[in-house]
This record gives sequence, C-alpha cells and structure tokens, in this order.
Amino acid sequence: MTKGCFITFEGGEGTGKTTQIPLLAEYLRSCGKDVVVTKEPGGTEVGRELRKVLCTGDPDKLDPLAETLLYYADRRMHLQQKVLPALAAGKWVISDRFADSTTAYQCYGYGGRIKKEVMDALYRIAVGDFYPDLTIVLDIDPQKGLARSLQRNETAAEKEIRFEQKELAFHNNLRRGFLEIARTAPRYVVLDADKSMEELYLDIVKTTEERLLDR
Repeated sequence: MTKGCFITFEGGEGTGKTTQIPLLAEYLRSCGKDVVVTKEPGGTEVGRELRKVLCTGDPDKLDPLAETLLYYADRRMHLQQKVLPALAAGKWVISDRFADSTTAYQCYGYGGRIKKEVMDALYRIAVGDFYPDLTIVLDIDPQKGLARSLQRNETAAEKEIRFEQKELAFHNNLRRGFLEIARTAPRYVVLDADKSMEELYLDIVKTTEERLLDR
C-alpha cells in the first residue's frame, strides 16, 4: 500500500487556514484521495481538552515553557492516535498547524524566551525524524489577520482568542518567525493570504499539484 501524504498549514491569526483546509480536502477527494482533516491542538479527545486550556482564557495564564510542553503532549497523542495510522493506511492528512506553530509562537512570539535548542530537543523526543511532506505558510499583515480572527470569533460559542489578546509586538515576532522557519527547508511554501478566498485557493491547489500530485 502506498503511504499517504502529510500536509500542514501554518501562519498567524486570521490567515484563512480554517477556510482553505476544507476546500483543499474537497479538491483532493475529487482527485481520488482519501483525506483526513485534523488540527493541533484538538485532533484527539485529549487534544480537545488541551485546546480549551491553550486557546481560551487569560492570555498570560501560562508561561512559554508550560505552553510548549502542553503543545507537545497534544502533538504526541495526535501523531500516535491519528496522523501516523492514517498515513500508514494510505490516506492524505491535512493538519491545521503542527510543530512549526509551536516554534513560531513559543520561540519567536515570546522573543526567544524558549530557546530553539529546547524546541528541537522536544521535537526529537516527541516526533522523532518524521516531518510533513508539504507545509503551506499563509502570510498576512498581523493587524489585518487579527481583525479577521476577532471578527470570526464574535459569533463563536467559545471564543478562542487567548493569543489574539496578546500585544501586536508578539504577532509581529510571530510573523517573522514563520517567514524565517519557511526558509529552512524545501517543504515550505509561503503564500500571500491577503487575497480573495478564491485567489488563495487557486494558489494552494497549484502548490499542492506541483509539490505532491505531479511528483
């Protein structure tokens, strides 16, 4: 059986990941792929509980190291229970966030309070030598992205705005982090998210075709 492909979407708040991931999944299914859509945190039963802790409430209730450890606890469960079994069964998995988000948010967002060496060590322990096949980084000016995200959360039953409440400097650091991370390996593609939904969708489909479907 052919092993599936693992696609991750990354980016700051309000970049459009939540909108674009189901669209890409639908496109891949039209190409005959068996697709699993998931997210971090929250892709497992335990992850859903961790998501409440991490994404809601006081923005300063956790220090960066505590956050990082919780994200990696979620990631370990997510990989073992959902991602790796699906890939082994030949399915394509699309995840809304993976380890690059933890590096961007907890290393860069907090201005280096968590060292990259610590993050790399946690990755080796929890994930090993497994990496996504393709990582799509959606990039937008943080102020525009925050406005989008806050508007989206206005009607949500449980407002996941813990990070949106952090100061703009955090989000500027976050954007810089994602762009720096994206320069470290060929699997990354940065796309301009300050476009219409239709234009961005076409960019994502083109990227996926060129990187994975046509290989």
